[in-house]
Amino acid sequence: MKRTNRKHRMMLFMLAAAVSMAAAGCGSNTNNAGTPNTGNAAADAPAANEAPAEAAVLTLGLLPSIDAIPFIIAHEQGFDQEHNVNLEIQTFKSAKDRDVAFQAGKVDGISADLVAMSIYNEAGLDVKITSTTTGEFDLLTGNDAIQDVQDLKGKTVILSKNTSTQYTVAMMLKQAGLTGDDITVTEVPQIPTRLELLKNQKADAAILPEPYVTMGRAAGLRVLSSTKTAGVNPFVLAFPQSAIDAKGQAIRDMYAAYDEAVAYMKSHDQSEYIDLIIKEVGYPDTLKDQITVPEYLPANQVDVKEVEAAFAWARETGLLTKNISAEEVISDVQFKK
Repeated sequence: MKRTNRKHRMMLFMLAAAVSMAAAGCGSNTNNAGTPNTGNAAADAPAANEAPAEAAVLTLGLLPSIDAIPFIIAHEQGFDQEHNVNLEIQTFKSAKDRDVAFQAGKVDGISADLVAMSIYNEAGLDVKITSTTTGEFDLLTGNDAIQDVQDLKGKTVILSKNTSTQYTVAMMLKQAGLTGDDITVTEVPQIPTRLELLKNQKADAAILPEPYVTMGRAAGLRVLSSTKTAGVNPFVLAFPQSAIDAKGQAIRDMYAAYDEAVAYMKSHDQSEYIDLIIKEVGYPDTLKDQITVPEYLPANQVDVKEVEAAFAWARETGLLTKNISAEEVISDVQFKK
């Protein structure tokens, strides 16, 4: 496990440097637009006949998953511009690609998870959770002998180690009275490969996100459990503290646009935006009628107990050795206490 921790530190060292440089360039004498503050409120205030301030740019690194949809709709419908922020959304096919962009400073914030947060902060990075997001993992099986999670004892489960998928499976097993020692883990980071192996009966179960859950169901697989039914929500949006300091108002404006996108989806028929979901998340067009869009909620802050549970598991597995509390990784930039 020491080797794993060294690997995490090496992978995230570049991000630490990027965060430090960003912090150095964001002194207290500038506002969010990068304009020097004179200290004179009257002088700094825009004249009545001046044009509104140019929209701040906020770059998000997202994965092609359901938790990205409200952000994408917020931009596509122009809600971000209405709230004086310009969302630049970059989607990545894998968490690895997302992290490379994050390390290089090419994105301000990222869709992440609680296990990743433990790894970032273990490496000494000041990365904070600004809210939860609406994501979901499902545990699927094609084995008729397996009717519930308890039946996985002695069976093979496909997941990606040291990630939120392993954490999610661990919580599902715990609720069923089992532990990780009761199953055989087959590590497969590539999500499409997990689905193909399960369809070809190379394993008894696999943990998958959308759109692969819908694709699996269409192929005859069954859902044993999900993050929703298990009461587990590891999905979050995160920003380095340096970005929060530099673009706090832009982040708040982003959430206003996010909430407007959620309201839009509640008040409009799914047919009006389903094509966008198919395009961005990667659902096959043939499954259009089988897609169930989640009931998105307005943005809200992560539950401290969720962070504590994920960090406790990270300590058990050796991913987290530092004494970091949940409160230390939660930002109040949007949700003031």
